[in-house]
Amino acid sequence: MADMSTANIGFEKQIWDAACVLRGNIDASEYKSVVLGLIFLKYISDRFDEKHQQLLEEGDGFEEDVDEYISEGIFFVPETARWSVIASKAHTAEIGTVIDDAMRAIEKENKRLKDILPKNFARPELDKRRLGDVVDLFTNIKMVDAGSSRDILGRTYEYCLSKFAEQEGKLAGEFYTPSCVVRTLVEVLQPYNGRVYEIKTQNLIQSTAA
Repeated sequence: MADMSTANIGFEKQIWDAACVLRGNIDASEYKSVVLGLIFLKYISDRFDEKHQQLLEEGDGFEEDVDEYISEGIFFVPETARWSVIASKAHTAEIGTVIDDAMRAIEKENKRLKDILPKNFARPELDKRRLGDVVDLFTNIKMVDAGSSRDILGRTYEYCLSKFAEQEGKLAGEFYTPSCVVRTLVEVLQPYNGRVYEIKTQNLIQSTAA
């Protein structure tokens, strides 16, 4: 099986470059939620569209049946929240409100997401022209091209979070742990082979003092 690390996704850098259009004078800590929210919105919309098209081609009239999506672990995206609608409003003054409303509509249809999605796109300090440009760039990135692996979203998040961590410096540890550290912790907590060595703090202190 081919390696499925972030380096092989293909579009993660495109997404980050698109996100950087929003940067302007906004700190990374402020636009992080905006960028991650857009990534999630685009991902679930692409996954929905893929299944929606499949159901249309089958011709049985189930393309708007919520259960058809939930049964396959796909979030149902109501018509007003679909990326095509958002993209059509990209260069209007209301784009922030359109995205906020889309987030609310998705939460309403998917109870697991209640009060989780960001709804801060309409705030005055967020440049709506730049936001529209990011929507345009995201429109040209298909997040299902690399396959339907659900970890695509996770790996994309990891890549972008690492970039935010670079920008936020010493405060980054509050929200991001490098993947190499995570893997080490997992291996220590759930070792399946090899040996685990315990270093007693007291002995280490004594050795250092000596």
